[in-house]
Amino acid sequence: MELHDVWFVLIAVLWTGYFFLEGFDFGVGVLTKLLARDRTEKRVLINTIGPVWDGNEVWLLTAGGATFAAFPDWYATLFSGFYLPLLVILVCLIVRGVAFEYRAKRPEENWQRNWETAIFWTSLIPAFLWGVAFANIAHGVKIDQHFEYVGTLWDLFNPYALLGGVVTLALFTFHGTVFTALKTVGEIRERARKLATRVGLAAAASALLFLLWTQVDSGDAKSLVALVVAVAALVTALVANQAGREGWAFALSGVTIVAAVAMLFLTLFPNVMPSSLNPDWSLTVTNASSSPYTLKIMTWCAGIATPIVLLYQSWTYWVFRKRIGTQHIAEPAH
Repeated sequence: MELHDVWFVLIAVLWTGYFFLEGFDFGVGVLTKLLARDRTEKRVLINTIGPVWDGNEVWLLTAGGATFAAFPDWYATLFSGFYLPLLVILVCLIVRGVAFEYRAKRPEENWQRNWETAIFWTSLIPAFLWGVAFANIAHGVKIDQHFEYVGTLWDLFNPYALLGGVVTLALFTFHGTVFTALKTVGEIRERARKLATRVGLAAAASALLFLLWTQVDSGDAKSLVALVVAVAALVTALVANQAGREGWAFALSGVTIVAAVAMLFLTLFPNVMPSSLNPDWSLTVTNASSSPYTLKIMTWCAGIATPIVLLYQSWTYWVFRKRIGTQHIAEPAH
């Protein structure tokens, strides 16, 4: 296997890890409107992801940086062609981080309610737009012979891409709902389990349609295996949730996301960005990659740094592993 193939796989792993981890905290952000009944319950939800949400975003930074270094032409075409959607995602992530930190800085109800509304929308919008972006990457966009995107903004919002956005939003919300059930106690836990069933059914219906569309469009035997794993894991997650096995439900909803993202990358390879105008104009792992020397240096750096990051993040999750409920929320100190 050539180094550019290795880095394609590593970038796929980084994006998969990002969607697995950031997926549930996007889902929890959406639940601040769908599940929480009062300000105390919103604080419970926010506290479940408070120690980990910023660490989850490290996966995005690493995936973007790896794409820039390993496949600069892919990075250039992607970030120039998808400029506005990616800018909206970036702004949402910035506002979201500020909302988490500033929400409790003042006691006024309007102040806190406005930041909570910001958390909801800046969780929902990226969850949708990431699906739109990756659906377009897998399906193909208008790239010319100079490897430049020549389509318009509205070309990105085609039916296939919009369905992809609905799928990621539904899957992330389901992932966040079972995470909430896993991390909370009391009434909010029970309501999270009931809501997970409804959200999970919607996610299953939309995901099945999207993955079948993908398989018919550009799939092969490997992507079919990933499709079967994704659907089976999602159905089993629903069963586990009904049985009150929140840990299994969360793990299996994560397997669903992993398998679905893996399917997209399997249908993509050896392309990194297919051209819908002419297959010969597609960006591939060969024509979009950096020099072998650059990839070699990157491989050594990744081999040293990656285990350290994984150990630290695993330790963080272990430290903050206990369940919380409304009884654990202290009165405001203002």
